[in-house]
Amino acid sequence: MDFALSDDQELLQRSARDFLNKECAPSFVREVTRSDDGFARGLHEKMAAMGWSGLIVPERFGGLDLSLLDLALLNEEMGRTVTPGPFFSSAVLATLTLLRSNAAALQKAWLPKLASGSAIGSLALLEESDRLDAIGVTLRCTKNRRGYRLNGTKMFVLDAHVADFMLVAGRCRAAAQDGIVLLLVPRDTPGIEIKPLLDIDQTRRPCEVAFRDVELPEAALAAGEGRAWKVLSRVMDAAAIILAADSLGGAQKALEMSVEYSKVREQFGRPIGSFQAVKHICAEMVSDIEPARSLVWYAAYAFDHEPRQAARAASMAKARLSDVYSRTTNRAVQIHGGIGFTWEHDMHLWFKRAKWNEVAFGDATHHRERLAQLSAF
Repeated sequence: MDFALSDDQELLQRSARDFLNKECAPSFVREVTRSDDGFARGLHEKMAAMGWSGLIVPERFGGLDLSLLDLALLNEEMGRTVTPGPFFSSAVLATLTLLRSNAAALQKAWLPKLASGSAIGSLALLEESDRLDAIGVTLRCTKNRRGYRLNGTKMFVLDAHVADFMLVAGRCRAAAQDGIVLLLVPRDTPGIEIKPLLDIDQTRRPCEVAFRDVELPEAALAAGEGRAWKVLSRVMDAAAIILAADSLGGAQKALEMSVEYSKVREQFGRPIGSFQAVKHICAEMVSDIEPARSLVWYAAYAFDHEPRQAARAASMAKARLSDVYSRTTNRAVQIHGGIGFTWEHDMHLWFKRAKWNEVAFGDATHHRERLAQLSAF
């Protein structure tokens, strides 16, 4: 199989790298992480103007109608610069969830806004149990004559404090998968309380969102019972792939920073890169990263073109890149020595992002167990 990027995909990746290297330097990332909301609106508007927010949105809604592989390539470059902000929560999670839903009215109302960057969305899925299966959804959803009522709490809702709406997974019936519904909830709906959570990676901002007798009309239904969990399962596969792509870009950047540092840092009158021990560490980093690239690219391709293989490919990519990114940044810190452990050096930005990516939407253990279950059938 001759699997290579198209000319358009290579152009997308090069242009994204050039833009982010210019607009998203480590000093800028630090500035954003020190802000109250962690949201660089100027950068967000520039990315939206280039069509990034609507990369996978159909043309009829104002998007570019590209593939998940294109989105993965873009996020690989975002991982290289640890780009802060709500792109992942809005252009990936919320957009994909709406696209996979069967709510034509909600799609017509919100997808053009997501594509243009004029609206921010998020997905409220996880709860206190931190389970990624249907049993983990326990937020109570009561059907009444006017619509729906929500009671409960969602955890780790990315960028809920700046989102215009959230797509919320709730439970109407006890049936594990068939009892779940997806509802679109505007952030300013009465009864919602949002509390930002402390997190190791300040480039992303998770929140705790409490729902207290939140009333919603029937038109808020994005996916009903029997369909909602199918939508969420696909979105979680895509999220795992995009995080794997982000991890791939971040690992590559950590390697490059380590190699450059090893050329200029001297010890005993010689660059440390001339020492065999440092050479071996860098070689191990390369041997981890390069084979993982094909895993990520194939998983993104399979999501759109090989549906029977998509779930397995997503878990393989996420499991491998969770390990690779964490291990690569750990080695990078070691190569930088004492300075690598300090706040003043930039390496901690990638190290922290690696730790967040490692556990978000399932760590390596979770995905290897899932892969074993999928392979059994």
